[in-house]
Amino acid sequence: MTAPRYALYLAPPAESALWRFGSCVLGYDAQTGAEPAFPDLPGFDAEVWQAATAEPRRYGFHGTLKAPFRLAEGKTEQDLVAAVAACAAGHHAFEMPPLEVRAIGPFVALVPAVPAPKLEHLAASCVLELEGMRAQLSPEDMARRKPDRLSARQISHLETYGYPYVLDEFRFHMTLTGPLPEGERSHAMNALADAYHGSGAEVPVTVGDVALYVQDAPGARFRILRRLPFGGEQCGGER
Repeated sequence: MTAPRYALYLAPPAESALWRFGSCVLGYDAQTGAEPAFPDLPGFDAEVWQAATAEPRRYGFHGTLKAPFRLAEGKTEQDLVAAVAACAAGHHAFEMPPLEVRAIGPFVALVPAVPAPKLEHLAASCVLELEGMRAQLSPEDMARRKPDRLSARQISHLETYGYPYVLDEFRFHMTLTGPLPEGERSHAMNALADAYHGSGAEVPVTVGDVALYVQDAPGARFRILRRLPFGGEQCGGER
């Protein structure tokens, strides 16, 4: 049996308009397992949009703090939960910066419209403090990251932390589509920006926990296993 993979993500509160917007765009709610209807986006029918969002749907709506990993030998899921809880307890709730729809390379995402030092600090803490829980990458896993396309700094991060885009290379984003051709990407960006502005998701959102996601088997969708609250404040329990 293949070991599950885990990830530390920022997931907006399940009752927030931002969570509803992102989950509807992807057609999957990682909190409940539901498959909400896609938004009505001009120029994209349901079949086309389902294909456009197939890749990010597997991960659920999120912003990456510590990328997917398998547990180190001798570590258990209970060990991981305890370690994430300890990491989260060292942080205080903060307000998400304003987000805007942008293209990042070939895909479309929500990204901070202003610098986000608190998000960067949280991500760095998750990467560094949870590193002892992570199994080292296999040569196959390393190859999948296409190191020939990475900078020397990114390769160093990949070898050290299992992911190239951490610490000084970290750029927070919440993915909304898979890779799209240039013309389709531009159209999707405009349609998503209009939908985002009309969704009510632009209201301020308070971040009060770290979400621990799990992928039970290869190809399965990630789901929220636990939300671990900042500062010992309860923000939801085990599912």
